[in-house]
Amino acid sequence: MATVSPSWHYTLHLPHDPRAPGIARGTLRLILAAHEIPDLVPTAELFAAELLANSHCHTKGPYALRVRSAEPGRLRVAVWDTDPRVPSGFSSAGPAAPPPDAEHGRGLPLVRACADAWGASVLRELGGGASNGGKLLWAECGGGAAAW
Repeated sequence: MATVSPSWHYTLHLPHDPRAPGIARGTLRLILAAHEIPDLVPTAELFAAELLANSHCHTKGPYALRVRSAEPGRLRVAVWDTDPRVPSGFSSAGPAAPPPDAEHGRGLPLVRACADAWGASVLRELGGGASNGGKLLWAECGGGAAAW
């Protein structure tokens, strides 16, 4: 008899601290090991590293790592932060390629290139403007059709 794997999700709230992205990546590895999906670790960790670095470098407030699986073998890695501006690396048109000698600007296009699906949402708090809720950048990996 086949068993059904229930969907699951985790959220790790992080302070604006230079150690936070590393702690979040370690937590992600533990989550994926606990759910026995080690084959997604390299891609999921890439997504987390780039999205967390973007939030840490370009915002001043706290941020959060969100990990979700609604079906076996498929994963969504998302990072929320307090800034409502969606970076050009996640715009629908996509950014121009950075110059070869640029030190920044390759991370979010790399996430887009490696993800099965990706996106951004500007969030609103009840009774407030779009700037109160920040944004959520996400990327998906794994087999099967998206169930989001």
